[in-house]
Amino acid sequence: MTVPTGRRERKKAATRQKIADTALRLFLERGYDAVGIRDVAAEADVAVTTLFSHFASKEALVFEQDDDFEQRLTQTVTGRAPHEPLIPALRREIQALVRHCTADSAAPIWRMIDASPALREYEESMRLRHAESLATAIAADPDLSRTTTACRTIARFVIDAYSLAREAADPDTAVDEIFRMIEAAWEVAHPSGNSVGTAGP
Repeated sequence: MTVPTGRRERKKAATRQKIADTALRLFLERGYDAVGIRDVAAEADVAVTTLFSHFASKEALVFEQDDDFEQRLTQTVTGRAPHEPLIPALRREIQALVRHCTADSAAPIWRMIDASPALREYEESMRLRHAESLATAIAADPDLSRTTTACRTIARFVIDAYSLAREAADPDTAVDEIFRMIEAAWEVAHPSGNSVGTAGP
């Protein structure tokens, strides 16, 4: 996560984190459906308008790292070293995200999400948005030279890899298995049929 530099930015970030932490604690203690926005605002000692200035909806409180995850994925594409292969870079980032989300401390949160239709729907829309952002970043890289359809397809595969691996009995092995298929699909999508990671004129 980007560290805010100015005092005002740091204060805003601290308030946002306080709201998110308070919401998650209340949701886990009382149940997601039993807690309202006003309950969270009162417990966090902020106005409801302040809460909504940081989070667009109640569901967003659960996925408070949404923007950070999306940014990490796109920066994996845009921040690569020259000629660094794309798919291995994405595999490393997805593996890191999966490990973060399969830690023991995350288990109660995922049980809560799985039990809530509203949260599952929000997560699905979030994944689609992340996939579109990732596809846009891939398509904008002139060195990758794939069609828009190929970029969108690979991006969907990558986002789905995160969800599938998170639910697997052995997440690390699942990431490796899925990314072997993603790499094969990326090779097939290359207009000249060159293998992944081949640099040169």
